[in-house]
Amino acid sequence: MPNYDDLQNKKNSLIRKSLDGSAFLAPSGADPIDYITGADGSLVVLPTDWDDVGYLTTDGMAHSRAVTTSDVTSFGRTTPTRSDITADTTTITIAAQETKLLTMSLATGADLTSVVPQPGGEVRFRKPQTPSQRTYRLLTMAVDLTEDGEIYIARFFPRAKVTAFADQAFTGGDEALLWGATFTGQYDDTLGFAEAWHFGGPGWLALLDDAGFPPPAAA
Repeated sequence: MPNYDDLQNKKNSLIRKSLDGSAFLAPSGADPIDYITGADGSLVVLPTDWDDVGYLTTDGMAHSRAVTTSDVTSFGRTTPTRSDITADTTTITIAAQETKLLTMSLATGADLTSVVPQPGGEVRFRKPQTPSQRTYRLLTMAVDLTEDGEIYIARFFPRAKVTAFADQAFTGGDEALLWGATFTGQYDDTLGFAEAWHFGGPGWLALLDDAGFPPPAAA
């Protein structure tokens, strides 16, 4: 008769953490992300027009998922006898610590592409009467480290629309001035999906078998 040790299959090598990471943004018309790593597991260069949002708060990049269902209940049953998913939405919230054109535009909804600094370097722009809920391409990437190298866990949103703006406080203490926004992942008609997950890196390559995947395809 087997005991628990014969049945269990636990591997601490498969426990992941986000030791570092970035949120990368690109205009909605920029080239999408196909893969984040090459044949040797190392990162590939991002396409043109992609930029790192920069330092974020320790909350990192918060991904939230909201699923709505339509339930059918039946006489004599205390649980639904049929459930259909009617909405499945991912939102991504970031709070950037760097003050630069990308983060200022993101968190205010203002188009800063035509803003030219004054002779003394001053930058001035007005709050839009109606903030633009701009659409971007968004790649959020977390980095973990193993003895075999880095592991990259990323989520690509081909159509990420800004649907909320964060509060901003002018305050002292240990807090940086923040530029925050929340994105909602939407379906991209051209690419045919709303979100894609990516797992890669030299450390991930070494763990494929432990993680339950077959060997990689031939290059």
